[in-house]
Amino acid sequence: MDISVVVPLYNEAESLPELHAWISRVMAENNFSYEIIFCNDGSTDGSLRVIKDLAAADPHVRCVSFSRNYGKSPALNEGFLRAQGDVVITMDADLQDSPDEIPELYRMITKDGFDLVSGWKKKRYDPLSKTIPTKLFNATARKVSGIKNLHDFNCGLKAYKKEVVKHIEVYGDMHRYIPYLAKNAGYKKIGEKEVHHQARKYGVTKFGLDRFVNGYLDLATLWFQSKFGIKPMHIFGLLGSVMFFIGFLATLTVLILKIVSMCSADYHFYVTNSVYFYLSLAAMVMGLQFFLTGFIGELITRNSPERNHYLIAEEW
Repeated sequence: MDISVVVPLYNEAESLPELHAWISRVMAENNFSYEIIFCNDGSTDGSLRVIKDLAAADPHVRCVSFSRNYGKSPALNEGFLRAQGDVVITMDADLQDSPDEIPELYRMITKDGFDLVSGWKKKRYDPLSKTIPTKLFNATARKVSGIKNLHDFNCGLKAYKKEVVKHIEVYGDMHRYIPYLAKNAGYKKIGEKEVHHQARKYGVTKFGLDRFVNGYLDLATLWFQSKFGIKPMHIFGLLGSVMFFIGFLATLTVLILKIVSMCSADYHFYVTNSVYFYLSLAAMVMGLQFFLTGFIGELITRNSPERNHYLIAEEW
């Protein structure tokens, strides 16, 4: 099979027949063998009935449905697990992503050798309340991830080699950072294609401003996992050692001041009146806690059956 199109959806009943017809036309014009996997994320507007009807009428259509709304990332992950095409294309169900982009995305994967190609909606039909935070978000994501050539991490229109989606797990709200997940999995050839962005035709957006706050928190989590997920002692052990050393210096200062006080008849030093006493206590306790956290993390990591699942090895 040439292409699997994975479409996560939530309350998009009005747009689904038009999207299906559009994708089918593009596939037929280019003689692609394909499947369309609609991933229903607990819709309440009749979307499930629509995709069931489409599946009954078209053998290219497959359906995945959640009993309630879990989020876009789990929906994508379920689609990735079931995808059979050599190239996997993802797009949103709201008709803002154009299926006409599929042939060129497919070519970039199969001919140009990209592992992943992300769409870039350079000209957007969104209000400033969405576009300005999006620019700040993408700038931060480029800096943290080190993927300098991507302008729009959160674009729903992406293309992947099949092996890429089989080696990553998309969970929580990590769909925003699939290029970063792919990079951490060892897929470094990540490209970008400027794509056409269409104004929403039906319904309203399903994402609020909280996605920007959650996005930054998820980015921090992903950065930490990529740097220290399999070697927690490298960060917690270092922090613990530094804090313990600061506490040791503070303790040494207290001892010196006490010795000087004992040797002087005119100077009386009380340990509990010194800020260094409380600094030493706090720093040494915190240092010990950090160190033990890293040690426990190492024990958990070493005993995890998935500790080497991030490795991708090829044999010739």
